[in-house]
Amino acid sequence: MPNKKLLAALVVFWILCPGAALRAESDRYPFFPFCIDWHDAKKRGFAEQAEMLKALGYPGVGHLWLDKVAERLQSLDAAGLRLYQITMIVEVDPKKPPYDPRFKEVLALVKGRKVQFDLILNGHKPSDPSVDSYAVRILREMSDLARGSGAQLLLYPHLNSWVERLEDSIRVAQKVDRRNVGVMFNLCHWLRVDPGRDYRALLKQAMPRLRAVSINGADRFDEKPGWARYIQPLDQGDFDVGPLLRTLRELGYRGPIGLQCYGIGGDAREHLARSMEAWRRLRPNLGR
Repeated sequence: MPNKKLLAALVVFWILCPGAALRAESDRYPFFPFCIDWHDAKKRGFAEQAEMLKALGYPGVGHLWLDKVAERLQSLDAAGLRLYQITMIVEVDPKKPPYDPRFKEVLALVKGRKVQFDLILNGHKPSDPSVDSYAVRILREMSDLARGSGAQLLLYPHLNSWVERLEDSIRVAQKVDRRNVGVMFNLCHWLRVDPGRDYRALLKQAMPRLRAVSINGADRFDEKPGWARYIQPLDQGDFDVGPLLRTLRELGYRGPIGLQCYGIGGDAREHLARSMEAWRRLRPNLGR
């Protein structure tokens, strides 16, 4: 039997504090861009990027590599924005150092911020399980280092990397078996490596460890190499992102949605504005 006093108090709270409902809603499916630095014709610095993102309605951004993380955080904090992800390389070739030693320093910088580290795992031929045991040792070591920071480690499927497919990331994450190690689904890389186009079955398999998703505008098929048709602003391409978002909601996903911007040229403000408008049209697919 529900506690009537508690229910009454909640009703009063939502009436008197409607902004709380909006904040609670905004905490679900936060939408942020990443890879916005490399091809921006305006070559904006971090402070300029933060100002642009805030003006366009983005709550934060993703960061590439472990360089200048403190500077990035300072610019985001000043604008009231959040750092959602940091992308970094992990090597599974035993002849190479497994990861950048600055990882420990960066963990200290992001402590308590719930940052996700997107790990691109290189150093061996794609999808080969023969180095699983070595990779698991590396990832457990990184997991131990990250535990006190509140950060998550996500296995990021990337074309031509050892973890190239979402199936690879699921397999390895299951073997690592740590609460702070999960997987990420990346639309553009999935389109490149999986001609079957059955994302529902794959996402259902990933759900127990799915911690992030990236989307972008894309065409359904592209036989040519490169990313010109598989990474476009969100308002372009003939791949229908709406059903993908509905599938995520139906499967119970409630996490962040990244906007992949790698290779998109011109003024970043222009294509980010278009993608935000497209996101507002697509957002109802994720429910209220």
